[in-house]
Order: sequence, then structure tokens, then C-alpha cells
Amino acid sequence: MHWPLRASLLRPLVPQPLEVQEFDGSAWIGIIPFHMEGVTRRGLPALPGMSAFPELNVRTYVTLQGKPGVWFFSLDAANSMAVWAARRFFHLPYFHAAMSVHASGPGFAYQSRRLPQNDRPVLFLGSYRPISASYEAKRGSLDHWLTERYCLYARSAAGNLYRAEVHHSPWPLQHAEAETAVNSMLDPHGLALPSSPPLLHFARSLDVAVWPPEKLLLG
Repeated sequence: MHWPLRASLLRPLVPQPLEVQEFDGSAWIGIIPFHMEGVTRRGLPALPGMSAFPELNVRTYVTLQGKPGVWFFSLDAANSMAVWAARRFFHLPYFHAAMSVHASGPGFAYQSRRLPQNDRPVLFLGSYRPISASYEAKRGSLDHWLTERYCLYARSAAGNLYRAEVHHSPWPLQHAEAETAVNSMLDPHGLALPSSPPLLHFARSLDVAVWPPEKLLLG
């Protein structure tokens, strides 16, 4: 799910020297629910109970030194060990959440509630489904700009910037439709979504490899 936003709204939330990227004059923010499977370190077997869990991220798109990538405002996951490891080794803003994803007809019903709960719960409740055949986004299109990202950026507690390379085949995208009952994922960041409907994509599955983050030496 993606919405266009003014880059000036996102700029205070993205550390320098990262540049908030725009497509045709708009920055974009995404709320991406999905399900992880087979998560493991390369060369090791996937562990039962540890390698499959729902995850949901809130993201925008940035560039540094000519290399475009993803900046995560938050990542919610249902696996507390994965949350700890991602915070410790990838410096990413992961949060533990009570989550579920269930097949519902041709699509999925998805729920996420960040833990621990407080007076302002961070929630996502909705459903989504594909409505087209799969296709590969054309280079230069908005679909390609939003989805074909091959690195992520993160900042450590000490304030250092890191880059992690991400490898995958082109996304097998499908057009989609969705109904959202509750979405307060942007509340902790002081952002409000536009009233216009989001741009929606669906992908059945994709294998992804993420390399360990490297500290960026910035002069």
C-alpha cells in the first residue's frame, strides 16, 4: 500500500545525509504487510517456530551516494527473537507485535497490534487480494521505482549510518484491492495519510537475500 506525500513532511524523520527521493514531484510512504517464511542465515537450516512469522513495515525511499534504497520508519514482527536480532545486528526499528494472517477466499485477512499496548495502540486490520495476472514492472515506471529496491539504510543507536545490500529477482507484481478497517501505523511518526486511496500491489512470493549491513564512511 503506497501513498504520495510531500517530501517536506518526511524530511524531519529521515537522517541526513540521506535524501528523500521523489517520483514526479512526490515522495511516497508505504505500509507493507506480508508473511516471512524460511528465514535463516545462509548455510543454516530454517528452525521450526523461528523462521516463519507475519511482518509489517512502514517505509519510504531514499538515496545516498547515488544508490537508491529503503528507509524504514518501523517494522513490526510476531517473532520476538527476530525483533531482537534485527535491532541488534541490522540497527532496524523493529517492534514485537501480536499478528495474524489468514487466507480469505482469493486473498488474506491481516491483523497487527504492537506490544505492549498503551493508550494509543498501533494497529493494522485489513484484507487484500490480487485482481490481475502477474507482471514485471517496466523500468522507469512508478511500479518499478517503488518495488525494485536493492539496499536498505539504517542508523545505529550511536548515530552511524549503515547500508545492507538486498538481492532478489524482479517482483512478480499483481494489481490488488484492499479494505482497511483500522490503520494507525503512522500515528507514532506524527503523519497522516492522504484521503485518496492507496496504490496497491500484491505479490504471491519472492526469495530475498539480505547481506550484513556495512557502516558508511561519510566525509
